[in-house]
Amino acid sequence: MAFPEPRNTGMVYRRLGRSGLHVSAISLGSWMTYGGYTQDEGSFACMKKAYDLGINFFDTAENYTAGQAEIVIGKAIKHFEWKRSDLVISTKINWGAVNGEILVNNHGLSRKHIIEGLEASLKRLQLQYVDIVYAHRPDRLTPMEETVRAFNHVIDKGLALYWGTSQWSADEIAEAVGIARDLRMIGPIVEQPEYNILVRDKVEGEFQRLYERAGLGLTTFSPIKAGLLSGKYNDVIDGQLPKDSRFGSSTDSFADFMRGRIGTDSWKDELEMVRKLKPIAERLGINQSQLAVAWCLKNPNVSSVITGASSPEQLEETVAALRFLDKLTPMVMDEIDTITKIKVTLDPARYG
Repeated sequence: MAFPEPRNTGMVYRRLGRSGLHVSAISLGSWMTYGGYTQDEGSFACMKKAYDLGINFFDTAENYTAGQAEIVIGKAIKHFEWKRSDLVISTKINWGAVNGEILVNNHGLSRKHIIEGLEASLKRLQLQYVDIVYAHRPDRLTPMEETVRAFNHVIDKGLALYWGTSQWSADEIAEAVGIARDLRMIGPIVEQPEYNILVRDKVEGEFQRLYERAGLGLTTFSPIKAGLLSGKYNDVIDGQLPKDSRFGSSTDSFADFMRGRIGTDSWKDELEMVRKLKPIAERLGINQSQLAVAWCLKNPNVSSVITGASSPEQLEETVAALRFLDKLTPMVMDEIDTITKIKVTLDPARYG
């Protein structure tokens, strides 16, 4: 069930799975921006705009920009003197090389790293606790019971209120839930997967049984697929990216990887689909980014869509997608499926 924001910002809140926690339907992430591509002043401006628009959920991770993203978020919360009870802050633990000189115990989901990694994140955030701590990808070298017990330990100590997973498989989540139930402990309440018009398998297929059986909520990321679904690359010719795009100007490794995709067969196929989506957006009176975000929000299993923003204006445009949800009728959704040809068909034997 969604609730209107009492400040009349137009924001709505959704329950995070079956928990009692409510998060804004659109949230602000810090991957690839805070502490790096966007300087502190720009990050502060984006966070202030997010708060003013009714966003209460801010997501980060220990490894985002080598810990700088957490530092920037902590500085902003302190600078604006926001009440902690008004915010939902999450971080993710696994790739924690930033915490020490020797990698071997400074990453993974061992009891040692979950406790020490979260304590280090809280120090960077200048917070006593996070609302959600995610296991940032699975750790298949650590026994699942150890991981479940460690996350319950940090919850019992008041360092986190809930825990979840990020980019885990359905089987791994189900195993963690089962162990937690056997031990009468708290299981993961949320998964953070990639989900957009072009990437659907896990959310629409693999996780189907988990929504009801485990009460799993979703905080999805990459709604515009690293900018592709925004339409900004529709006119790209011979791999010449727009200079005002992140991948056209950034020199980090992920940007290098994305530039390497330009001109590949998969890139051309996806770009052709995106070009065909443009007339739908124009007919609805919205831009392609808003179409992509609204499409994700039409899924009732999605608690919040994590978005990035390099400017307050970009964030304001993204949040406006909430006003257009009713325009995405079943007929429009079917039209999108016809273009992409990737609608997930469930196997009754597995997902029935």
